[in-house]
Amino acid sequence: MNKKKIFNDPVYGFVTISSELIFDLIEHPFFQRLRRIKQLGLTDMVYPGALHTRFHHAIGAMHLMSITLDNLRSKGHEISQEEYVASQIAILLHDVGHGPFSHALEFSLLKGIRHEHLSLLLMGYFNRLFNGELELAIKIFTNQYERRFFHQLVSSQLDIDRLDYLQRDSMFTGVSEGTIGADRIIKMLDVVNDQIVVEEKGIYSIENFLSARRLMYWQVYLHKATVSSEKMLIMLIKRAKYLNSQGASLFATPALQVFLEQDVHLEDIAANPEILKAFASLDDYDIWAAVKVWANHPDRILASLSAMILERRLFRVILSNQKFNKEAIEDLKVRISENYNIRQNELKYFLACGSMSNAAYVAGGQHINILTKKGRVVDVAQASDLPNIKAMSKIVKKYYICWPKQIGMEKALFI
Repeated sequence: MNKKKIFNDPVYGFVTISSELIFDLIEHPFFQRLRRIKQLGLTDMVYPGALHTRFHHAIGAMHLMSITLDNLRSKGHEISQEEYVASQIAILLHDVGHGPFSHALEFSLLKGIRHEHLSLLLMGYFNRLFNGELELAIKIFTNQYERRFFHQLVSSQLDIDRLDYLQRDSMFTGVSEGTIGADRIIKMLDVVNDQIVVEEKGIYSIENFLSARRLMYWQVYLHKATVSSEKMLIMLIKRAKYLNSQGASLFATPALQVFLEQDVHLEDIAANPEILKAFASLDDYDIWAAVKVWANHPDRILASLSAMILERRLFRVILSNQKFNKEAIEDLKVRISENYNIRQNELKYFLACGSMSNAAYVAGGQHINILTKKGRVVDVAQASDLPNIKAMSKIVKKYYICWPKQIGMEKALFI
C-alpha cells in the first residue's frame, strides 16, 4: 500500500504524510474518531462556520511541527530522523484524548480526567500496538527526553498547538482579530541552551500572537453564548447520569452507556482496556443521538434541557467584573423553582454561577524567551518597549450567571 499521502488543508494547502508509522496512526479508528469531534465544541451556536474538527487541528499541528523542525535544522541544529518523526507523532496525538465536544464535558462525563492524561493512555496503547515505536514520542510528550526543547514545541506558552489552533479557529469562526503570523514566528524560532527562543526581530509577532490569543478567548472561547450552551450540556449530562443511577430507562449508545452508568476515574481507564476502548469510540455523535431521543423523555428536566439545546434556546448569560448580589440570586432561584415546579436540589440544572479567567501570557514556570541581538536571553514580558505584553500578563477574572431566558430578574444583580 502507498502510505505517502497528501492532505489538502484549508489553512496550509498541501500537507504531506512522509512516515509510514504516522500514516498507520492516522488510519487507526481511535484517531479517525477525531473527525467526529468538533474542535470548538458548541461554538457553532455562535459562529456557524466553526465546524472544523480535532482531526483538522491534529493534522495541521503535525504540519507546523515539520516546518519548525526543518527551520531549526537550517539553523545548524542537529535533529535526527527518529527525533523528527517522534516530535510529529507527539503533536499529532496530543489531543487524541479529547472526549465529545472537546473541553465541554471534560469534567462531567468523566470524573475530573484531563484530556492530556487520556492522550497519554492512548499513546501507550499505540506504543504497544506498534511494538514500542512510540517510546521517544511519549518521552517528548511527557517532558522526559533529555533535549527539552522538543517538549516545548509540543506544550508551552508558545507551542505548535497554539500556533495552529489560533490560525484555524480564527479562519473558521471568521474572527479576524485572531489572525497571527505563524509563518514568521516559526522562522524566528531558535534553540539556545536547549530552550526554544525567539529572535529579537520577531518580538512584535509575539506581541500580536499574545494579543490575538487574548481576544480569541473573550470573543470565541469564552463567548457568552458558548458559555451558556456548554453549561447547559454539562447540566444535561449530569441529569442523565443521575437518572441512570436511579434506574430510569435512558437511551444511550453502548459507548455512552459505559460513562452514564458509572463515575469513571483515570485509574479505571488505565486498568481496564474495555473502558479505554469505549472512550476511544465516544464522540459528538453519541451525545447528539442521545439528546434527540432524550427530548421526548418522561423526565421534564432532561426533556426540557435536551429540547432547548436542539432548538438553540440558550440560557441568558451575564458576565461581570464584580460578584453578583446574593439576594438577587436567591430570588432568582425561587422564581426558577416556581416556574419549572422543581425542588431546591434540582435548581442546579437550570442555574449556573461561577467565574472564569483569561491570561494571554502568564510568566513564571513557563516563559517565552527572546534572544536579543547581543546574545542575551530574556523573558518577553521584560522587554523594555512592550507595555502591552506586561498588561497581558495580568489575569483577568470575570463572574458569570446563566439561567432560562423566560425567567425575569426582579432584584438588581449588583449592589
